Amino acid sequence: MPRRKGDIEVICGSMFSGKTEELLRRLRLARVAGQRTQLFKPVIDDRYSSDSVVTHDGTPSQGATNADDALDLLAKVEPGSNVVGVDEAHFFDDRLVDVCIYLAHRGKRVVAAGLDQDYRGNPFHPMPRLMAVAADVAKMHAICILCKRRASRTQRLINGQPARIDSPLILIGGKESYEARCSNCHSVPGKIIRRP
Repeated sequence: MPRRKGDIEVICGSMFSGKTEELLRRLRLARVAGQRTQLFKPVIDDRYSSDSVVTHDGTPSQGATNADDALDLLAKVEPGSNVVGVDEAHFFDDRLVDVCIYLAHRGKRVVAAGLDQDYRGNPFHPMPRLMAVAADVAKMHAICILCKRRASRTQRLINGQPARIDSPLILIGGKESYEARCSNCHSVPGKIIRRP
């Protein structure tokens, strides 16, 4: 009988929207169902733990394998794993999409969580391509820290003020550097929206 193909699932949204909690929940349910899971995180993300995935509110973590890039992640996937979880997928290189497709064709269920937009409000690669090939995409929302409406953006703060457009794209941080904002309250000084 031919091997059954797996699926790719993406959990995306702003910071503080519950992406990691949802990823951990899906992996926990898979284990309850008797499936073997593996969880990966990018080596660059050492905010709360170097070898575990931890939510921003400190919810109990799950052990994770660090990966330098997408090919390193692929090399560390064990043959007996049924479900492969990827946290902070936006920090991986664009090859993550091909790795996820390859794993799904090998019968793995791949669940990836990450920011769909960077602090500037632009698509955060490789997430757009990963969302396009996914069988399921869950868009999570937080609550805007200012107006208390549904938030879909991540506001970076430097000394309590919105980060300018020319700030570095990658800055590892938590509540000390970021807030959830709605599109109305999100601000990026220096960003120019040109007419198409």
